[in-house]
Amino acid sequence: MYNLFEPGDLLNSPYEAFLFDTAKHNFPVRSHWHHYMEILLMVEGTALVESDEKSYILAPGDMAVLPPEAIHAIYSKPGCDKQTHLLYYVIKFDLNRFRENIGYVPQLKSAVLQAMENPEVSFCFSSQDLAGFPVMEFVSGCAREAQTKHYGHYMIMYSYINCILVNMLRIWRGRGFTPSYEVSAPSGSSIETITEYIDAHSDQPLKVEQLAIRCNMSYSFFAKQFRQIYGRSCKEYIEYIRVIKTEDMLLFTDYDMTYISQAAGFSDCSHMIKTFRKYKNITPKQFRMQNTKNLRSSSTHP
Repeated sequence: MYNLFEPGDLLNSPYEAFLFDTAKHNFPVRSHWHHYMEILLMVEGTALVESDEKSYILAPGDMAVLPPEAIHAIYSKPGCDKQTHLLYYVIKFDLNRFRENIGYVPQLKSAVLQAMENPEVSFCFSSQDLAGFPVMEFVSGCAREAQTKHYGHYMIMYSYINCILVNMLRIWRGRGFTPSYEVSAPSGSSIETITEYIDAHSDQPLKVEQLAIRCNMSYSFFAKQFRQIYGRSCKEYIEYIRVIKTEDMLLFTDYDMTYISQAAGFSDCSHMIKTFRKYKNITPKQFRMQNTKNLRSSSTHP
């Protein structure tokens, strides 16, 4: 049983950028999350991107932005051969580093968090949305700077990513979403990393009261802060993590339902079925029957 959390060196490597080629890398990309914000720009082929409870189909020229700590996975478009060649750019960066200038930049994290809480906001941008904006130039430029690592490459990448994010906010404003730019007080580091603990211990009994104690908070304050930071209650987050791990085992293993329910942290099989249906609108058995034919793979978590 693997953890969904993908570690990264935010201190020493605040930016990553590369061209992902399914002919060279493990694919599909199984469910995972990290503290980085991530940008995907499709170059060749069509992909299905699942981010938390949203799904996007990306064709060449389309871009998806995955918020920090969003659980996401990337597959071939449904109905396509799993061997279909895909090529897309990936940029990962620490949104907290964008606090050095005036204007929009200090509020970018706040805007993203507000967008995550708004079900009407799409983090997918079509090639038509991006028309007139040289997004390919900026994204490929980031990948080039990350590869060559010439003097000042982080500064160039920072500038490119700034341009991409501000244009993203412009598109959101054009769609009617205007985030407020009040900067909230920073939360304690313990609650901002408690999701790593939940991920690593999701197969064990987890109580919100105990998690609050780990963060040195009262239950009520912890619950309020958790919802504010992550956009859902702590109980819902724990359920969702277990559902994602259940989904992964249904897709990539032959484990029976009893084993999966135990490994994912559910009290029993019926609890797993009820919770899985709550989030996926389908039973685990039906999900496996519908999806394993197209997604059978022994690829490892990247």
